[in-house]
Amino acid sequence: MKNFSPNMLKTFESCPVKFNLKFNEKITVPQNPSLFEKGKKIHALANYYHRGADISKLEKALTPQELEVWERLKRNEYFSKKCLHSEYPITARLDNVWIFGRLDAIVTDIQPAQAAEPLNEDLKNQSVNSTAQSAKYYILDYKTGSIPKNPEKDYQTMIYLLCADLIYPERSSLSFVYIDLKNDANKVIEFTPDLKDFYEKTLKEQCKIILDTNEFEGKENRNNCKFCEYNKICRLF
Repeated sequence: MKNFSPNMLKTFESCPVKFNLKFNEKITVPQNPSLFEKGKKIHALANYYHRGADISKLEKALTPQELEVWERLKRNEYFSKKCLHSEYPITARLDNVWIFGRLDAIVTDIQPAQAAEPLNEDLKNQSVNSTAQSAKYYILDYKTGSIPKNPEKDYQTMIYLLCADLIYPERSSLSFVYIDLKNDANKVIEFTPDLKDFYEKTLKEQCKIILDTNEFEGKENRNNCKFCEYNKICRLF
């Protein structure tokens, strides 16, 4: 059974040849690590912060620009909510394929109340179930660069929401939040039944196209080829 991540689907959509080299032929090409350094630092700090670790020494090692971004994230209204999972792997099955990813965090508004002396186990379970059904859950994604141009229809949004829908079936709402650290803004996408149907249909169709593809041809517009890390081994360049 084939597995698909947001990165895989985006790569195929932008260039099937690159998809074939990277995911079928398993050819890895080194990239400049400095391009991802800031993002990796912020994501690592966020993970340690949510896990309750002492990050004071790590904060001192940040550059002034990185510290500004980090402080911006800590002030964010969604980042301040109760964290349930951080750097969390997620998976779901769609017909004959699996979709998967690793989300930055899942947070919630609800702080479960604990009764001092529950009358019995049934009442305690009813209280827990009631709390779960009224909970609002938010998938967080921290962006130190740009958020997707059409975030509601981005493969990352689709896969993460569908997977989280299975993890938290008892809830009042589920949303995906792109935290735009560059512009200090949030893009919130609330998961609805209509979006669920659209996401499932879109992902199934795109996965089928990839599975049925035998010849991986390049796109006609190759303006970005010179910036691709595979350009030195790609027959299109």
